[in-house]
Amino acid sequence: MTEAWLNKVNWSEDGLVPAIAQDAATGRVLMVAWMDREALKLTWQKGEAVYWSRSRRKLWHKGEESGHIQKVKEIRLDCDGDVILLKIEQQGGIACHTGRESCFYSRLEKGRWVEADAVLKSPEEIYKK
Repeated sequence: MTEAWLNKVNWSEDGLVPAIAQDAATGRVLMVAWMDREALKLTWQKGEAVYWSRSRRKLWHKGEESGHIQKVKEIRLDCDGDVILLKIEQQGGIACHTGRESCFYSRLEKGRWVEADAVLKSPEEIYKK
Protein backbone atom coordinates (compact mmCIF):
# COMPACT_ATOMS: atom_id res chain seq x y z
CA MET A 1 0.00 0.00 0.00
CA THR A 2 1.35 3.40 -0.95
CA GLU A 3 2.06 5.92 1.77
CA ALA A 4 1.98 8.99 -0.47
CA TRP A 5 -0.29 10.60 2.14
CA LEU A 6 2.79 10.98 4.37
CA ASN A 7 4.34 13.22 1.71
CA LYS A 8 1.49 15.72 2.15
CA VAL A 9 2.82 16.54 5.62
CA ASN A 10 5.08 19.59 5.75
CA TRP A 11 7.77 18.08 7.97
CA SER A 12 10.15 20.47 9.78
CA GLU A 13 13.87 20.52 8.97
CA ASP A 14 14.41 17.93 11.71
CA GLY A 15 11.68 15.70 10.26
CA LEU A 16 9.04 16.43 12.88
CA VAL A 17 5.52 17.81 13.00
CA PRO A 18 3.57 18.90 16.12
CA ALA A 19 0.62 16.68 17.01
CA ILE A 20 -2.31 17.83 19.12
CA ALA A 21 -4.24 15.17 21.05
CA GLN A 22 -7.86 16.23 21.50
CA ASP A 23 -10.54 14.30 23.37
CA ALA A 24 -12.92 13.13 20.64
CA ALA A 25 -15.96 13.35 22.94
CA THR A 26 -15.39 16.64 24.77
CA GLY A 27 -13.10 18.57 22.42
CA ARG A 28 -10.64 19.33 25.23
CA VAL A 29 -7.00 19.57 24.16
CA LEU A 30 -5.16 17.00 26.25
CA MET A 31 -1.57 17.34 25.08
CA VAL A 32 0.82 18.35 22.34
CA ALA A 33 3.70 16.15 21.26
CA TRP A 34 5.87 15.55 18.19
CA MET A 35 5.68 12.97 15.44
CA ASP A 36 8.16 11.88 12.86
CA ARG A 37 7.16 10.01 9.70
CA GLU A 38 7.38 6.60 11.41
CA ALA A 39 5.31 7.74 14.42
CA LEU A 40 2.51 9.01 12.18
CA LYS A 41 2.57 5.85 10.08
CA LEU A 42 2.44 3.63 13.20
CA THR A 43 -0.36 5.74 14.70
CA TRP A 44 -2.42 5.20 11.56
CA GLN A 45 -1.63 1.47 11.43
CA LYS A 46 -2.18 0.73 15.15
CA GLY A 47 -5.08 3.10 15.80
CA GLU A 48 -3.17 4.21 18.90
CA ALA A 49 -1.03 7.33 19.34
CA VAL A 50 2.71 6.93 18.78
CA TYR A 51 4.93 9.99 19.14
CA TRP A 52 8.58 10.92 18.76
CA SER A 53 10.15 11.76 22.11
CA ARG A 54 12.62 14.58 21.55
CA SER A 55 14.13 14.15 25.02
CA ARG A 56 14.60 10.37 24.71
CA ARG A 57 15.24 10.52 20.94
CA LYS A 58 13.03 7.52 20.24
CA LEU A 59 9.51 6.47 19.32
CA TRP A 60 7.09 6.58 22.23
CA HIS A 61 3.83 4.63 22.23
CA LYS A 62 1.65 6.78 24.49
CA GLY A 63 0.73 4.74 27.54
CA GLU A 64 3.52 2.18 27.16
CA GLU A 65 4.52 2.75 30.80
CA SER A 66 1.43 4.36 32.33
CA GLY A 67 -1.25 2.28 30.62
CA HIS A 68 -2.90 5.52 29.49
CA ILE A 69 -3.18 4.55 25.81
CA GLN A 70 -4.72 6.99 23.32
CA LYS A 71 -7.17 5.24 20.96
CA VAL A 72 -7.20 7.27 17.74
CA LYS A 73 -10.65 7.97 16.31
CA GLU A 74 -9.56 10.41 13.59
CA ILE A 75 -6.38 11.95 12.18
CA ARG A 76 -6.50 15.41 10.61
CA LEU A 77 -3.93 17.63 8.92
CA ASP A 78 -4.17 21.44 9.06
CA CYS A 79 -4.40 23.70 5.99
CA ASP A 80 -0.63 24.34 5.87
CA GLY A 81 0.15 20.65 6.33
CA ASP A 82 2.33 21.35 9.34
CA VAL A 83 0.20 20.30 12.33
CA ILE A 84 -1.51 16.96 13.01
CA LEU A 85 -4.70 16.77 15.06
CA LEU A 86 -5.52 13.44 16.68
CA LYS A 87 -9.07 13.02 17.91
CA ILE A 88 -8.61 10.40 20.58
CA GLU A 89 -10.24 8.41 23.34
CA GLN A 90 -7.94 8.69 26.35
CA GLN A 91 -7.74 5.41 28.26
CA GLY A 92 -7.88 5.91 32.02
CA GLY A 93 -8.86 9.59 31.62
CA ILE A 94 -5.27 10.77 32.19
CA ALA A 95 -3.10 12.22 29.41
CA CYS A 96 -0.50 14.09 31.46
CA HIS A 97 2.50 12.49 33.17
CA THR A 98 1.60 14.62 36.22
CA GLY A 99 -1.56 12.52 36.68
CA ARG A 100 -3.99 15.10 35.31
CA GLU A 101 -6.57 14.78 32.54
CA SER A 102 -4.75 17.34 30.38
CA CYS A 103 -1.24 18.73 30.15
CA PHE A 104 -2.87 22.17 29.98
CA TYR A 105 -3.69 22.41 33.67
CA SER A 106 -2.07 25.79 34.41
CA ARG A 107 -4.20 28.92 33.93
CA LEU A 108 -2.88 32.50 33.93
CA GLU A 109 -4.62 34.46 36.69
CA LYS A 110 -3.62 37.98 37.72
CA GLY A 111 -0.16 37.62 36.23
CA ARG A 112 0.71 34.20 37.64
CA TRP A 113 0.21 30.57 36.67
CA VAL A 114 -2.28 28.68 38.83
CA GLU A 115 -2.77 24.91 38.78
CA ALA A 116 -6.44 24.80 37.80
CA ASP A 117 -6.92 21.03 37.42
CA ALA A 118 -6.62 18.40 40.12
CA VAL A 119 -4.21 15.47 40.04
CA LEU A 120 -6.37 12.39 39.41
CA LYS A 121 -3.61 9.89 40.19
CA SER A 122 -0.14 10.57 41.56
CA PRO A 123 2.79 10.05 39.17
CA GLU A 124 4.35 7.69 41.76
CA GLU A 125 1.26 5.52 41.52
CA ILE A 126 1.20 5.66 37.70
CA TYR A 127 4.90 4.98 37.12
CA LYS A 128 5.63 2.27 39.67
CA LYS A 129 9.25 1.25 39.22
